[in-house]
Amino acid sequence: MKKLPFIISGLILVALCACHHNNLWNDYEEWRIANNQWYNEQASKKGDYGEPYYRLVQPAWYPTSGVLIKYFNDRSQTENNLSPMLTSYVDVKYKGVLYNDVAFDSSYANTADGDSIYRFKVSDMIPGWQLVLCDMHVGDSCETIIPYGQGYGDVQQGIIPPYSALKFNIKLVDIYRYESEPNE
Repeated sequence: MKKLPFIISGLILVALCACHHNNLWNDYEEWRIANNQWYNEQASKKGDYGEPYYRLVQPAWYPTSGVLIKYFNDRSQTENNLSPMLTSYVDVKYKGVLYNDVAFDSSYANTADGDSIYRFKVSDMIPGWQLVLCDMHVGDSCETIIPYGQGYGDVQQGIIPPYSALKFNIKLVDIYRYESEPNE
């Protein structure tokens, strides 16, 4: 009987969370639909010669994921360069915008790790960035479209609303540390 109040409290908490999620889903319905439509439009976008503009990156180790990538450089020039691992620390330059071209983040005001460089551990980033960076080689530049499921999902992150598809221009400048220490 001593556990009954805890069980009831737990059930109430689950019910409140479910209601909050349902309200969030409904509150952002128009935004969510617009983001999904935009992502699907980008996925079907064609290049000048009818070829897909973006390539879907969907690694075997994460089969339910997927991000769209368009490389700006000749990848044959960077194919022998290192690609980061999830445990790598990388230096990138980037700019991020929402589906409606509202900018939300950029490394170009950063000077802490070098001119416009942002340094981080790949595994500390959203899943979409992990997928993109593990596909890149040092020196690659790309545009990527990340669906909300590989972004921040149903969580507001600063000025980024829940259910936001994200568009980034990314340049992988360097791999600062290829493999991090086990305790990091």
